[in-house]
Amino acid sequence: MRAGSTVRGTTVTTRDDQPVRLTREDIRSGRIQRMIAAADPDLRLMSEAEITASLDRVLGAPRVPREIWVFGYGSLIWNPAFEFVERRIGQIHGFHRRFCLWTHLGRGSPAAPGLMLGLLPGGSCRGVAYRVADAAVRSELEILWRREMIGGSYLPRWIPVQTPDGPVRAIAFAVNRANPRYAGRLTETAVAAAIAQAAGRLGPCADYLFETVAHLAALGIHDRRLERLRELVMLRRPPAAPRDPIPERTQGSLAPEK
Repeated sequence: MRAGSTVRGTTVTTRDDQPVRLTREDIRSGRIQRMIAAADPDLRLMSEAEITASLDRVLGAPRVPREIWVFGYGSLIWNPAFEFVERRIGQIHGFHRRFCLWTHLGRGSPAAPGLMLGLLPGGSCRGVAYRVADAAVRSELEILWRREMIGGSYLPRWIPVQTPDGPVRAIAFAVNRANPRYAGRLTETAVAAAIAQAAGRLGPCADYLFETVAHLAALGIHDRRLERLRELVMLRRPPAAPRDPIPERTQGSLAPEK
């Protein structure tokens, strides 16, 4: 159940109808920040100093574990874009994943905003825990922070993760409910309607849902809420099968959960 890997790739759009691959280099170089700033000059983005200070707080917190792990529950499962040396299927308790963050650029538009996943209190959540190499912690987490924290929509925190090979403490990105992008607890119908019609620079919002469901299922994880949303979204979209999941570029693979 262990594998070393670099996974690179989601999509970013330079023309309305032309998605292109997004690599870790796009994040590290600041291309994503520039794209967001150009698309919405009024949007409040975290500065480099604020992003660095946030990362410093997490790495300087009391009882930081010797090994640094990151817990992925959405697109980090199929597109982490940072390098890692081990990954495990894991489960956290006290939080659940939910479509609760509006996106007006990445997977939506001002006229038809999409929704992204976040962690909210209550329940549990299964996903993937990634261990970052000791020598690369700072450089790889800087990439992760520039991706996840640029809009201030998440609150990074240390969370215990139960894995088949033993418990670990990992960094997870919970929703910042004080952020203007927080959508609250929308009804399933409202979520499906938003996802079905939204598309943005990163492509259709439905693809984000389909990729997450497909990759969870490949690991033996069946999130009934997301699977039900997928069916509702497919009913609202023109007849077309979801595109194949993005191939994971790994040196190994996780065994499906039994």
